[in-house]
Amino acid sequence: MKIERIVFTHVRIPLCEPFRISSGSVSEKDAIIVELHSQGAVAYGESSPMSGTFYSNDTPDSVWTQLVEKIGPAMLKRDITSPAEVNDLPGVTTCSGFARAGVETAVWDLKANLSGRSITTELGGSRDEIESGLAVGIYASTKILLEKIREYLAEGYKRVKIKIQKGWDVEPLSAIRESFGDDVSLMVDANCAYGRQDIDYLKRLDEFGLMMIEQPLGGDDLVGHARLQESIETPVCLDESAESPSSVREAINLGSCRIVNIKLQRVGGFTNAKLIYELCKSAGLGIWVGTMPELGIGGIHALMFSSLPGCNYPTDVESSARWFADDIVVPRLTVRNGIFSLSDYESYKVDWNVVERYKVRESSLSGN
Repeated sequence: MKIERIVFTHVRIPLCEPFRISSGSVSEKDAIIVELHSQGAVAYGESSPMSGTFYSNDTPDSVWTQLVEKIGPAMLKRDITSPAEVNDLPGVTTCSGFARAGVETAVWDLKANLSGRSITTELGGSRDEIESGLAVGIYASTKILLEKIREYLAEGYKRVKIKIQKGWDVEPLSAIRESFGDDVSLMVDANCAYGRQDIDYLKRLDEFGLMMIEQPLGGDDLVGHARLQESIETPVCLDESAESPSSVREAINLGSCRIVNIKLQRVGGFTNAKLIYELCKSAGLGIWVGTMPELGIGGIHALMFSSLPGCNYPTDVESSARWFADDIVVPRLTVRNGIFSLSDYESYKVDWNVVERYKVRESSLSGN
């Protein structure tokens, strides 16, 4: 696959409501559309870092620089025979997962287009119906939290995930169980808000019958997570710690978790995600596919990956209208009775009217 032209387009779309986690809040969604041209085909990927240092050290500006100055030029210098090569191109190995994911998933899309197959088929996916779970941030009061959960559960989401931090954990969980009972599948996401000194405190969460506690300790504290998992009945799920196949392999060896959340953006695309998936399957760990959240291209790619056998928990991909004032794909992502029908999105189109409305900047690179 000789890449003849690459176009990067940075868009910024307002969120319907601020999204707050333990490390801060954000009110806009930045994404960089990756557009590849080769042999008459056009393919798309999405690099989707959050603004500022809200979620990681990678920002829209840093990812833009890596794409335009490093990854793009490296792609134009050679034929690409497989998506796996993207991560190994000179100068690309040191780029962030967010930057690599946008281009790597676009190469998967290109490969699928040229072969007349879908990405889902190329990946080995086997399900059309993908369960979706509701994720809610931290709110000013439990009253508002309960109102939001009640509002969005009307779409039939298959589980509820709430963000927690110190001082916002036991009280909201108690309120949810009191209001919705035990029928609601419930999990929590701490985004590294706790430390080893909190292990005894976190034992209290066992009383709420949670599906899992996601990333309670620091991203680099696999030993601490292993100690926590030994101490609690609730399954520990790794997210920020699951940044590469090697880190997941170490986590498995240490017994740091029972579940892994695979995020295409963090790990650099489908290739590394599949390596992590295989490690988890071999170890008997639960698997599910999270989001940042991404806009429509990234969301659809996450749904495609979620179709793999063994991705046995609802994805974090939600309806476009749940988070965003608009979206860059048609049809818009829409949950019906808690389910996405993947076949609705296999032939999605980029909505260029929306892209133009929210475009921040654009860069086009040509191999000529």
